[in-house]
Amino acid sequence: QVQLVESGGGLVQAGASLRLSCAASTRISSHNMGWFRQAPGKEREFVAAISWHSRNIYYADSVKGRFTISRDNTQSTVYLQMNSLKPEDTAVYYCAADLRPYWTLLAVATATDFASWGQGTQVTVSS
Repeated sequence: QVQLVESGGGLVQAGASLRLSCAASTRISSHNMGWFRQAPGKEREFVAAISWHSRNIYYADSVKGRFTISRDNTQSTVYLQMNSLKPEDTAVYYCAADLRPYWTLLAVATATDFASWGQGTQVTVSS
């Protein structure tokens, strides 16, 4: 089981940027990684995912063009660059790892594809 620790959340105004980081306790170079978020009173939703080889990257329609997911396998870290933030982006953001090595990442990836989760980091965007 890989342990994940998110950081980089905070309170910002609409239009600002944040970069979230997710540090893994073990090597993640063979694992697909994802970001999800959960707003108060809402279900956890998919934000972005990146395949173990970084060739497949997917985004939720709501963040496409504003968020960028990336990874540094040498540092066992995954990032989520968030630009042009909106109040509706306010949520707890979770990093997740698919523990199946070298698995094919599909565009329809869901939370059930990811077995390890971080504790989350709060992002609050004020209008």
